Amino acid sequence: MLRRSARACAGVPCSTVNLPTAHRKAFVVTLGLLTAVAALTVDISLPAIPAMVDALATTLSHGQQIVGIFMAGMALGQIPAGLLSDRMGRMPVLYAGMGVFMLAAFVAASATTIEVMLAARFVQGFGAASAIVLSRSIVRDVASGRDAAQLMSLMTMIFTAAPVVAPSIGAFLTTHWGWRTPFIAIAAVSVVILVAIRSNLVETHAPNPDGHPLRQLSNSIREFFRHRQSIFGLLLLILPPAGYMSIIAVSSALAIEHYGVSVQAYGLIFACAGLSILAGSFLNRILVMHFEQLELIGFGVTIMGIAGIQLLLMAWLDAAPFWWLWACVCAFMFTIAILMANATVLALDPLPTIAGVASSIIGTLQNLIGAAGALVGAAIYDGSVRNAVLIMGSVATAATVIFLLRRWIAPGPLVHHPDELARD
Repeated sequence: MLRRSARACAGVPCSTVNLPTAHRKAFVVTLGLLTAVAALTVDISLPAIPAMVDALATTLSHGQQIVGIFMAGMALGQIPAGLLSDRMGRMPVLYAGMGVFMLAAFVAASATTIEVMLAARFVQGFGAASAIVLSRSIVRDVASGRDAAQLMSLMTMIFTAAPVVAPSIGAFLTTHWGWRTPFIAIAAVSVVILVAIRSNLVETHAPNPDGHPLRQLSNSIREFFRHRQSIFGLLLLILPPAGYMSIIAVSSALAIEHYGVSVQAYGLIFACAGLSILAGSFLNRILVMHFEQLELIGFGVTIMGIAGIQLLLMAWLDAAPFWWLWACVCAFMFTIAILMANATVLALDPLPTIAGVASSIIGTLQNLIGAAGALVGAAIYDGSVRNAVLIMGSVATAATVIFLLRRWIAPGPLVHHPDELARD
């Protein structure tokens, strides 16, 4: 049993790489499902919005808020989830968060008014925050450096499947069985994930109720920003979401209205961006066994920077063939998996004792900046190529500059604590 294998690690470093292959696969798949909860919840429900709007007698703009309100709940839930997991352990908080998510999912599936739907989606997001935060924290609990980067890559591969297949599943369910079925599917998935948590995960963090919660949170935040390596990793992690969320916000209007792409073709084109992330994850999983995290980050920002310069050129010209524009978008997305896996490891490696709060800081800022990118992108979009690609091009260039300034942001050798892993 995985549970017995984890207990055998008491008092010594414990890593998933030492677990039997079958147990390790189940462990990683479960963590991957946790990282995919948010994307699945958002993407599978998108095709149901028009029918939901009619059924609940509301407006389209009001109905579309089920996405933003979910993301707001998730942003607000990450700091509490991280802090409580450092104080109480990962598993109690994960069970509580996913339990709240499951109950809210059933409420959303049975909602008869838009107000109940929005309230349920907010609570869903708050509960889902534990899945996002703790999947990263658990990885830091059981691995560091190259091992952690490989685990992050495997999780990203699973996570990437959600935005690729979820909209099609949601459309199929809505077409054949009505708008409630995607929300019922979300509830069913939450039950499956709770069973997987019970079967495949174990406690990986010794509880540390270090005084008053607010004092512990303050100390943990100060500890995070005391490590310049963590700041460097954080900067590389929070910029890209602004870029890809800005293009997601305007992609349908850009492709369909500006370039005349059909709705069916747009679905396939959008899937290419998700497949680009999957390809990046697959490549990173191979490369991480041969190169250090900083080298892989350099590889990623080089590709991102090249794509960013081309996007800024398109913005300056205010024109570009669609194939060129979308190729640069896919190149940007390809690097996401490489940057996210390796920069997360850099940010968390110096912080083995506060991985919960550290992960929540990363996740909260990613959500806020990603949301800002989507809002600004939608606000400035006027049907032009320039305003569609400006944010992504600027973000890609900024990430490249940050990497080039690494010797000033985080000078000296990288810090790893491979000896400070999970203990029972």
